Formats: sequence, structure tokens, C-alpha cells
Amino acid sequence: MAVRAAGPAALLAWAALLSVSVLIAASFGALGARYPDAGGVATFTRRAFGAPAAAVVGCWLYAAVPVGVVAGAVAGARYTAAALDASPTMVAGISAVLLAAVYGANLMGLRLSGRLQLALTATLVALLVAVIAVAGPRVDPERLTPFAPHGAAGVGSAAAVLFAAICGWEATANLSAEFTHPRQVRRAAIASLSVVIVLYSGLAVCTVGVLGDTAGGTPVPLMHLLGATGRPWAAGTVAVLAVLLTFGASFTFVAAGARAGVALARHHVLPAGVAVTRQGVPLRSVAVQAAAGAVVAVIATVAPGVVTVDLLVRVFAALLACVTVVGLAAAVRLLPVPRARVGAAVAALAVAVIAALSGPFLFAPAAVAAVVLARLRRHPSPATATRATGLGIDRRDPLGEVLARRTAAKVGIR
Repeated sequence: MAVRAAGPAALLAWAALLSVSVLIAASFGALGARYPDAGGVATFTRRAFGAPAAAVVGCWLYAAVPVGVVAGAVAGARYTAAALDASPTMVAGISAVLLAAVYGANLMGLRLSGRLQLALTATLVALLVAVIAVAGPRVDPERLTPFAPHGAAGVGSAAAVLFAAICGWEATANLSAEFTHPRQVRRAAIASLSVVIVLYSGLAVCTVGVLGDTAGGTPVPLMHLLGATGRPWAAGTVAVLAVLLTFGASFTFVAAGARAGVALARHHVLPAGVAVTRQGVPLRSVAVQAAAGAVVAVIATVAPGVVTVDLLVRVFAALLACVTVVGLAAAVRLLPVPRARVGAAVAALAVAVIAALSGPFLFAPAAVAAVVLARLRRHPSPATATRATGLGIDRRDPLGEVLARRTAAKVGIR
């Protein structure tokens, strides 16, 4: 999609976004370490800007998850169908299987699914390294001309859609309360960022350098990237890669979104029943996410010419860009270290520009915000839950209660 929008100049959009990712990851890692809470960005926003802003941000994230997950499932299904030489009608069925696996894994609980995620990530990294190693020697500089056939506007459009690839650092904040030692969040973010920069840079250069403009004309560019190698395992490798990409990324976002839903329900933004958990697993919130994903998937199946992957990805990117901007603005107000605040401010400005480049797709976050604010006017939220002194941890959350007790014992709060 980025190559279709900007041609080889999509590499400029990649470089800019990966650079901004450094500041975004650092900011959310610092927030997660300082304020561990399942509410994530919504919690930070509440501290910085009040309950109405937090409700809007939380609902942006909650609405973005089913849109992004369905887009990923359809994209992954296309690769799988191409590898199996299946008919296009099989894409819907494969997408349904992928979605069922993602939501089913979240219903199993974070501990079991976390181990599965670790194994999938290790396999995924190995496969991506293999793709770069195979395609790298075939990079041709002549493929980079004409470099920017659509000018600066094309690069901006590419950056807007590529935000869907580099967003996700806010999800670490939602999961920060799950860490035994919240300061590990920052180290995890740094390690993830290092891997992401290397892999994304390698894949971007290989895609443009090997396929050139033709990468923008196919829904399965990696298949074509490896297709010319003549290796019999190429198609199968790409199919596995697509499934792992879909499952791994989608699982993380559903997990973060489900926990955001629990926090929203506890603050009476969503119905109270959404907050019900079983042994720490947000079953009802995951179920709501699954139902929303099913609705989006059905609409995409019934009207594939209207609800395309391109549309879903751009809506998803616009929603997450708005979440990220507000989260970074909260970091500017909450982080105690001046250098961290400056980094968050620079990142917020950069992401705000990217969000503006989404153009008409900003209608989605605007519509969600209007609905949420209208609901709050009709049904004002009661007082928020009692919190551990100065810690921002909801004591009705079992994980939050544990963290509150541990911290209270360390600092002498009684």
C-alpha cells in the first residue's frame, strides 16, 4: 500500500516512522514503568487531562482493535490462499479461521498465550531474516527510479498508512500491570524496538529494491519477492510467515484492547458487565471484541469492493494515531524527567502530522469521540474507583491490588 501511494519514496516514510518509533517506544515504556495499570493510555490520559478525554482515548483503542484484526486476517488469508493456489472465495474462510484462533487464544488466558506468543515471535523473526537473506542479493538500485513519482503528497499518504505497521507501543502500556517488575516494560520496549527497526528496514529495502513499483500492484508482495528464487519452499514459507504475522500482531492487540475494555467498563464508559473477568482473563471484553470483529468481517465479505483492506488499514491507522497523540501528550505532562518530556513532545508533534495526513479517515475517530461524549453527557460517570495513594492502580483489579500491596509495603503506606 505504501509503494502504491509513493513509489520507491515509500522508503522515506519508513525511515521517518522508524525514527519516530524510538521516541514513541521510549515514552510509553517510561509511562508503563511509572504507572502500571491495565487501563494503559486511558489511565495516563485520565491523570493528565481528566475522565472525558480518557473515555474517548479508551474507546478509540477499543474500536481500532476489531478493524485492525480483520484487516490483518484478510491480508494473511490472501497469502495463504495464494500459497495453496486456492480460489479467492477461500480467503473469507481462511480469515474466519485466523480470527477464531486469535480470539480463542486470548480466551485461554495471558499466561498460556504469552508462551505461545514467545514461540511464534522467535519463529517469525527467523523467517523474516531468511526472507531478507534470500531477497537481499537481488536488490537492484535501478528499481528506485523514478524515486518519487507522486511527490511529497505520496510520501505523506504512505506515512499515514504505514503508521499501522509501527503503532503498537501503546499496547505495552496496557500490559504493564502484568509485569512482575513494571520497570521491565522499558527494557522490553527497547529490545522490541531494536528487532523491529532491523527487520522492517531490511524488508522495506528488499521489497522496493527487488519489486520496485510492481510491489504496489499486488496484495501478496512477499510471494513475488521470493517467487523468482525458484526455491520450492518459498510459497510455503510465505504462507507460514503471513499466518504468524497475522496471529502474533492480532493477539497482542486483542489482549491490550480487552484490558482497555475492562478499564472502560469499571469507569462506567462501557456497560459494567464488560468488566467481568475469570481468573484474571477478561472473558466478556474479549467476547465483545470478537463480536465486533465478526461484524466487520461480515461487512467486508458482503461488500469487498467498498470495505477493502486498504480502507480498514487506513481507518485503523487513523484511530491509533489519535490514541498515540493523546498518549504522548499525557507523557509530556506526567513524566518527571525533562529530557523524556521533550522526546514525548517531539513524537506527539510528528504523530499529529501523520494523523492529519489520514484526511477523510479521521472521520472514524471523530465519530467515536462524538458518540462517547454524547453518552457521557446523558449518563455522567459516578466517582471513579478508590485508588492506591499516588499510584493510579485500581484496587478492584486483582493485579492492581497485588501491585498496590507490594508498593505500599516498600514505601510504608498503610
